[in-house]
Amino acid sequence: MEIGQLVAVEPAIPCGECESCLHGHPNLCPHVRFCGTPPIDGVFAEYAVMPAENCFPLPDGFTPAEGAMLEPLGVAIHSVDLAHLRPGFTVAVLGAGPIGLLTAAMARAAGASEVYVTEPLGYRREFALQYAATGVAVADAALNPNEDDVVAGIVRLTGGRGVDVAFEAAGAPETPDQAARVTRPGGKVVVAGIPSEDVMTLTASVVRRKGLTIKMVRRMKHTYPHAIALVHKGMVDVKSLVTHVFPLERIAEAFEIVAGYDDGVLRAVIRVADAF
Repeated sequence: MEIGQLVAVEPAIPCGECESCLHGHPNLCPHVRFCGTPPIDGVFAEYAVMPAENCFPLPDGFTPAEGAMLEPLGVAIHSVDLAHLRPGFTVAVLGAGPIGLLTAAMARAAGASEVYVTEPLGYRREFALQYAATGVAVADAALNPNEDDVVAGIVRLTGGRGVDVAFEAAGAPETPDQAARVTRPGGKVVVAGIPSEDVMTLTASVVRRKGLTIKMVRRMKHTYPHAIALVHKGMVDVKSLVTHVFPLERIAEAFEIVAGYDDGVLRAVIRVADAF
């Protein structure tokens, strides 16, 4: 790297010495320091210091906004990796925020034949149906959980079979159980959403009788090189998810818009220089 090089930054700093780190799972490091998690400072500042190994040089033509989106894209890549998704699989994604949308995009890129999305916000359902992140719209159908029985809807769309893989990306109290109910016997449920209460509820008879495999997403691991290549080669569009860009002095406004789901927000980015 050279002075002035544009980089993407992995915000998690693992210890590099524990069993998880030594076995190739730095995302599971119990001693990890994660930017923005007290008492570790975040990076909403003009300058920040990070270890060199956490900085990934970006190719020419990359924008800072695209670089900022590599972190949620990395979570989506890791989620799909955990699912061992195969070409022709059917997929449900519960929650069409940035993580859910990018997970749907990565599932499509991995060969998913059908992708069904659930999302209560109308503008996000519309985006999911129009978002051609990999050249093909990421969602074949977008269901409204406030009006529809999304479990019955997805089961109906799959001819009564259920999907091969369900990704939970909403963090709502009801979505983990919905994910289990829409998944076929022997299928997989991958949980990426973080609930506001530290509880996740699943109906035991459903997951047991179906013999479901349930995997939990803990951030990501070793995904930045893949994410950079996908964006650089035009295989996935992350820029269109950046709906708002704010200067550093308006950061409070940015948080208010994101927290309130106002103004059609998907992802808000903070600009701390004139590089955008």
